[in-house]
Amino acid sequence: MSARLHITPCPYHEHPLEHFARLRRRPGAVLLDSGRPAAPTGRFDILSSDPLTTLEIDDQRHVAGTPEVARLSPFAAQQALLERLEVEAIDSELPFLGGLIGYWSYDLGRLLEPVGELAQPAVTLPASRVGLYDWALIQDHERRESWLVASDERRRQVLGWLAQPVAPGAFRLTAPFAGELSRADYLQRFSAVQHYIRAGDCYQINLAQRFSAPYAGDLWSAYCRLREATPTPYSGFMAWPSAQGEQAILSLSPERFLECQDGQVETRPIKGTRPRGETAEADRDLADELIASLKDRAENVMIVDLLRNDLGRVCQPGSVRVPQLCGLESYANVHHLVSVVTGKLDAGRRPLELLAAAFPGGSITGAPKVRAMQIIEELEPSRRSAYCGSLGYVDVRGRMDTSIAIRTAVADGDRLHLWGGGGLVADSVGEEEYQETLDKIRHLMDALARDVANPAENV
Repeated sequence: MSARLHITPCPYHEHPLEHFARLRRRPGAVLLDSGRPAAPTGRFDILSSDPLTTLEIDDQRHVAGTPEVARLSPFAAQQALLERLEVEAIDSELPFLGGLIGYWSYDLGRLLEPVGELAQPAVTLPASRVGLYDWALIQDHERRESWLVASDERRRQVLGWLAQPVAPGAFRLTAPFAGELSRADYLQRFSAVQHYIRAGDCYQINLAQRFSAPYAGDLWSAYCRLREATPTPYSGFMAWPSAQGEQAILSLSPERFLECQDGQVETRPIKGTRPRGETAEADRDLADELIASLKDRAENVMIVDLLRNDLGRVCQPGSVRVPQLCGLESYANVHHLVSVVTGKLDAGRRPLELLAAAFPGGSITGAPKVRAMQIIEELEPSRRSAYCGSLGYVDVRGRMDTSIAIRTAVADGDRLHLWGGGGLVADSVGEEEYQETLDKIRHLMDALARDVANPAENV
């Protein structure tokens, strides 16, 4: 497949919601959302739909949608699909000129590492779903410009789609969120984690719990609620039909997983969290407490070491650096400690090889990674699906940007699922860690449950 692209200026908007609402019902519609204007660190929005083809991978390694790559491993199949799109060279700083957009679930990790088969599937989403897109509407919030990247034929189609009237749909939960684990269940699993840490199996283990609620209505309206409640720079929305009904990912992630531009690699792991204070003074106190916390810094440093090792598998020897260690970043609902790890991709290596080498992200597994994943498989009753996986794009020129899919809702049929988790170390306190899992997603549950008397049960 070859495409001669043109870059056409379009009207700029401070957010992508109006444009995407007009694409929402198009096949394969996808939004990678910078969270602007409320999330000041984001820069680009990427919107597209109607992929040339779609590749799905289930948790048994079966590849659907593209028979010619069905015998390849998951990331090799995606690379082969990406190479089917040829784009004439264009001198552009825009992040995406065609390529893959989609998600890679946490459960894809069981195809890469010997994790086991103990946790049960809670949802039926594929382990990965990516489309091959030959056009995109891109908003650059730093320059306050908007561009349509498309061939002549696609450009005419897209302009027609964007001229369609918008009919916003209603959304509501039909019952409160209910937790899969009771407080006692969580604390029992916390004790098991402490046993494994004392025995020397791991230094850190990320333990999560799942909440579910039935819903009715338009998931795009649900995403808009979540975005209003917690704007973040690595957000995204994608939805598609299935035999079970509509499936969708509504992600409000503050965390970058992997970015690759011209061989330069960056990852931004988050470890360490405090809620925002109700007053300016209380907010400063909570931020100062987080900065001074030896426990939270230790958690962060452990994951930085893990990621340095992961990047070292595909980066040039000696190129991996840590330009920021445990820096404070503040979002609408929480403060975080964020580190930055960088490297230079080795000659001949491609971004999907980088993604495979570091997948899933160490900040949501623990360290050492494989043993932590095995313990997660043992202690969490159900699989994580897209939660703790990644959303993002891989550009035909070799650029990539992906998130860690935390603060993420997964829709499957008539039910929505949310997970909250956190890293546990030797000096973690069970009640505090349980509360932290709720603090991270309470605002998401509240936003979705505006019309429900009790937003969450079993918490």
